[in-house]
Amino acid sequence: MTATRRIPPGPGEESVWDYPRPPRVEATSALVEVVLGGEVLARTTSALRVLETSHPPTYYLPVADFAAGALVPAEGSSVCEWKGRAAYLDVRGGGRVAARAAWHYPDPTPAFAVLREHVALYPGAMDECRVDGEVVRPQPGGFYGGWITSGVVGPFKGEPGTWGW
Repeated sequence: MTATRRIPPGPGEESVWDYPRPPRVEATSALVEVVLGGEVLARTTSALRVLETSHPPTYYLPVADFAAGALVPAEGSSVCEWKGRAAYLDVRGGGRVAARAAWHYPDPTPAFAVLREHVALYPGAMDECRVDGEVVRPQPGGFYGGWITSGVVGPFKGEPGTWGW
């Protein structure tokens, strides 16, 4: 990463290039909401943010803060070198199904045990995801689940030309 790539953060902003690797998990009291099919499926002020170099924050919401029936186990899994094996979930709301649009760590590594009973979602698969009322933009690239708000600057992994970062 050269200094010319990093966008300097302004007042009240964070640069994803100041996030650590391995990632850090921090609690947030921001109001986080998820909407699918016109229904608010989750609303919480108890989310966790996973912060990793070059990635916008990924929000993990408590399972208990989702509407009943909104999360349905789906096929497949993947492995994160830091967090462990992820299991996927379909997200259902308002007559819509977003297949494999969420994931969780049923048995996370000890360093990320706090993520147990929390779920992350791809914001681009939802009608919208909001942080304190602001509609987030999904992290580019389709593979990553970061939530871009006006308070975070990049460039972000997932944008064209960033695969090797």
